[in-house]
Amino acid sequence: MAPDEKKVYILDTNILLHEPLAIYSFDEHDVLIPMTVLEELDNIKDRRTDISRDARAAIRALDDVFKNTSPEEITAGVPLPSHDLEGNRGHISIFADHEVKGELAHVPGSEADNKIINAALHLQKEKAPTKVVLVTKDINMRLKAKGAGLRHVEDYRTDQLVDDIRYLAKGYQEIDGKLWDKVSKVETATQGRDTIHSIAAGVLENLYTNEYLLDASDDFAARVLEHNDKGVKLLDLGRDRLLAQHAWGISPKNIYQGLALHALMDPSLDLVMLTGPAGSGKTLLAMAAALELVIERGLYDKVIVTRNTPEIAESIGFLPGTEEEKMLPWLAAITDTLEVLHGSDAHPSGSLQYIMDKANIQFKSVNFMRGRSIQNAIVLIDESQNLTASQLKTILTRCGEGTKMICSGNLAQIDSNYLSPVTSGLTYIVEKFKDFPGSANVYLDGVVRSRLASFAEENL
Repeated sequence: MAPDEKKVYILDTNILLHEPLAIYSFDEHDVLIPMTVLEELDNIKDRRTDISRDARAAIRALDDVFKNTSPEEITAGVPLPSHDLEGNRGHISIFADHEVKGELAHVPGSEADNKIINAALHLQKEKAPTKVVLVTKDINMRLKAKGAGLRHVEDYRTDQLVDDIRYLAKGYQEIDGKLWDKVSKVETATQGRDTIHSIAAGVLENLYTNEYLLDASDDFAARVLEHNDKGVKLLDLGRDRLLAQHAWGISPKNIYQGLALHALMDPSLDLVMLTGPAGSGKTLLAMAAALELVIERGLYDKVIVTRNTPEIAESIGFLPGTEEEKMLPWLAAITDTLEVLHGSDAHPSGSLQYIMDKANIQFKSVNFMRGRSIQNAIVLIDESQNLTASQLKTILTRCGEGTKMICSGNLAQIDSNYLSPVTSGLTYIVEKFKDFPGSANVYLDGVVRSRLASFAEENL
């Protein structure tokens, strides 16, 4: 590689907390870790939070690379392991950024971000014409770095699968016109209560397994069972049948809720992802389906509800009570939903406690999901847009035999400082699992909570 093509990537602390193995993601380019980043990792690693595990994992990854090297080699750069058949691999080094001071400092102050920016500015001058790139998930730090004169500042995009949230898979296609007007030949078979249509490939494009199909008619709705170069198999659903579904007394208010409820009630699907604006019914449908499947149909033994607690108060230890009691303030949306489902009962509070006991509903913190093995349960991850891809992976890999995972979230309401709609873990798994035979995804279009919520969603 020519010298002017090689880049030097300087990693901010939040990159290693977001992805502890990020040092291996830069191919043949060089990676530089400022000493300030190591100091920040050291300050974080002993805290009793989930992010501390990521800090320790990042430290271990760096130790694996540097453990058999001399101080001079660490400063000069150590080759990173590579699977490139041509042997192209970058180097990783540690830069003593505390030595950058005096006239070399461009951003005043002793804050860690300023030290890292100053180190990047120093290296930009020292290593010219090699391109020096600061990589950080902190938007304000990117603005400060550019304002201070750093020419190349980027977000970490290795785990970003879409560039624009508008292109995220919705889980359904809305076909122009009527589908059957476009089909010249169809074979129909009956399997039990299901009607399966087989049509030629090419009639429909960009299909995914378990993707729903709607057309301009008032009655057609289907789900893609199989698709290949030879043809497509569709499960005939019908709009009327979708809208006539019910779970725990709840029926869909629009066709998108009908698609979501169909996916939620299908025990053959191990993962259901629900996205959409506030008030579109994600949590209500998920809880109604969970109660129906656990209590009425007996297909699962329990319901586990979890969500990420905001970073401003990540530790739940300051709240009194057991783990479940500490989680109640963060899971008020779930208890509100249960109250809605039983608000018309003669004794709502008694019904609510009875149902929570009958369905064995457990409130758990994401921080304590690691290492578990969950069997024959429904796991609802509420507000999952605030989780990273690695955090969601941790929970998904806890699923044992007979477990159904439901991830719900509104990508327009992200509370994390280092996540955006395109880098959210929910966005990541929607794209990753969109053609997985055991999953379905539905974007619930349209707010149905109230006319006030609808107006606020559209106009504020």
